[in-house]
Amino acid sequence: MHDTGTASTGSTAHPSRRTLLAAGAGLTAALAAAEPATAAGAPDDSALRALVSRMTPEEKVGQLFVTRVYGHSATDPDQADIDANLKEIGVRTAAELVERYRVGGIIYFAWAHNTRDPHQIADLSDGIQRASLGLPRGLPVLISTDQEHGIVARVGKPATLFPGAMALGAGGSRPDARTVGRLAGAELRAMGIRQNYSPVADVNVNPANPVIGVRSFGADPRAVSALVAAEVAGYQGSGVAATAKHFPGHGDTNVDSHTGFPTITHSRELWEELDAPPFRAAIAAGIDSIMTAHLMVPALDDSGDPATLSHPILTGILRERLGYDGVVVTDSLGMEGVRSKYGDDRVPVLALRAGVDQLLNPPDLDLAWNAVLTAVREGELTEARLDESVLRILRLKAKLGLFRAPYVGHAGVERTVGTRGHLAAADRIAERTTTLLVNEGRLLPLSRRRHPRVLVVGADPASPSGTTGPPTGVLAGALTELGFSATALPTGTAPSAATIAKAVAAARDVDAVVAATYNVTAGSGQQALVEQLVATGRPVVAVAIRNPYDVARLPSVPAFLAAYSWTDVELRAAARVIAGRARPRGRLPVPVQRADDPEQVLYPIGYGLTY
Repeated sequence: MHDTGTASTGSTAHPSRRTLLAAGAGLTAALAAAEPATAAGAPDDSALRALVSRMTPEEKVGQLFVTRVYGHSATDPDQADIDANLKEIGVRTAAELVERYRVGGIIYFAWAHNTRDPHQIADLSDGIQRASLGLPRGLPVLISTDQEHGIVARVGKPATLFPGAMALGAGGSRPDARTVGRLAGAELRAMGIRQNYSPVADVNVNPANPVIGVRSFGADPRAVSALVAAEVAGYQGSGVAATAKHFPGHGDTNVDSHTGFPTITHSRELWEELDAPPFRAAIAAGIDSIMTAHLMVPALDDSGDPATLSHPILTGILRERLGYDGVVVTDSLGMEGVRSKYGDDRVPVLALRAGVDQLLNPPDLDLAWNAVLTAVREGELTEARLDESVLRILRLKAKLGLFRAPYVGHAGVERTVGTRGHLAAADRIAERTTTLLVNEGRLLPLSRRRHPRVLVVGADPASPSGTTGPPTGVLAGALTELGFSATALPTGTAPSAATIAKAVAAARDVDAVVAATYNVTAGSGQQALVEQLVATGRPVVAVAIRNPYDVARLPSVPAFLAAYSWTDVELRAAARVIAGRARPRGRLPVPVQRADDPEQVLYPIGYGLTY
């Protein structure tokens, strides 16, 4: 799920100094009994090893899990969230979750009501830390989320939302990618989120990829590698663990691993040439964590197991061949791609045997937690194997400063999140990504004098990240602010003949039409809509608000822009390009093949017009 809640916050009481000190007492005592801390205040490796040696098997197992929990508060969530927690996890609150399972991590989702607003998120993070550190031998919790930006983000307005990966690929600027990581990382850190499941290191070479697409920087492994490394440097320079995903590469699938079990048919040689480089670049950049993919790559492991459960892939290639010794986290264990062959009790055990450290979001935490504990007690998993992963996790927590300063409070939110400077940076970066592919007769930029009245039609997919939405309304509003008289007429992703007729009739009363397209397919209503609008004789500008491949299905449209997402920042940039307030500077980061002959490239990587 990619939606993000924007409801008003509940209680945002600040923890007192006495409460914070008391909550850290267990951690302080545990470290005091270990070796001395480093000069920076974080425990050194010998202290961490001593800490691991005194942990119970139950505590060690708990550190391996990163799980969801419902509610905006660690101790006082809404009743509906208490009910959801009882049903799915068997606890009432995040505080009870930490106490019962001693989990090492918690992942935030908008649909779990964790991310109402930045102050509430900071309070939730502090509440979780307080609950964990108040336990005997309590440890700080590593809080994570999927804040890729673009079409996948869990924290919405008023936090800053930046262009997504393929938009950054179109911009082609490593400094911009690093800036996104640096500023977005600073905002996440201020809210207590210290591990981000970004950047996507997949090389998207399949236009039909249903799950990656614009979440990827592009189809050129060298370009993707450079931008992955830049974004990693930005995030980790801000004190947030970046996560390269999805190893060993998810860019050439036509099956969504959320709902099925994809197979990558690349040879070992092609994998080395195409899929491996961005992960090598991430490792060279000092990546803190790498996420696995729930897919099969027979050339790397012909057992039929998904990569998440593959010892040859995770240990043989990632650990030994690529030399990676950081944290390996699974993709969500609730996804079908990892559940199709084994039961939910076997998956976490097999993942650990393969070389995983963090087990993300199991569908049944109690089942998974007990399955791992049983595997240790029965000898299938040695305690030494657990110690390896627990030590990696604690090293990461120490690196991130969680032992030294686990709490965030509100001051950092006020100082950092959604500031005017960050919002302006997002707008500037977005302007460098909008890509002009077609501009017959120099239709663009539209003239306010010749085209004062503009109709905006098209798809209105649900907002991906708590932005204003819907996209037709955002585009119309932005064009109106730029001096046009623009109106929005949503027509959907599959407009009926009646809807198309209504749009065509409305088009006859305006001077120009902007059509927002969303994954146009052959013979679709969107294709018919654009064709019939063009037939009116009115100037038509198509704006692809997701995949740029739409242009291949719209051969008659006189002007075509790729925005790569329908978040506000990218739609506003597209509006400025349409109005001539900004020049289109983006270049295609993926090739676009002909719709009638996929072997022929219609627009190559690097293509883009300007004015």
